[in-house]
Amino acid sequence: MSLLDQLNEDMKQAMRAKEKDKLSVIRMLKAALQNEAIRLGTDDISPDDEVTILSREMKQRRDSLNEFEKADRSDLVEKLQEEIVIVESYLPKQLSEEEIAEIVKVTIEEVGATSPADFGKVMTAVMPKVKGKADGNAVNKFVKQYLS
Repeated sequence: MSLLDQLNEDMKQAMRAKEKDKLSVIRMLKAALQNEAIRLGTDDISPDDEVTILSREMKQRRDSLNEFEKADRSDLVEKLQEEIVIVESYLPKQLSEEEIAEIVKVTIEEVGATSPADFGKVMTAVMPKVKGKADGNAVNKFVKQYLS
């Protein structure tokens, strides 16, 4: 079952259960997938593209969450936290910090990075390995930590 089919099924269930917030998030995700399909000029989106789109949606929500926390908007923080939980349910299982650290260590050895100047080279090699399974900020933190 494709992600779009799963979203359609979940959307029907959310309508039946009258879960407005969940329905809203599912509709946003579905729209993002459909917009990307239109942009690419195709009917079907590859699973990799689906993960990329979901990751983008997750990043937007996490960034907004940080901004709302800084502005002390607890009403919006709660709503976004609920949205993040819903979006996470469609993403692949996220890597733990230990797993991310291990991938970063191995990649640093693979590319032969030795200094902070190699940061870009390491990030370019790591990100495809953790695509959709780890937040870029977490990867960034470990790369900086191991290169300094």
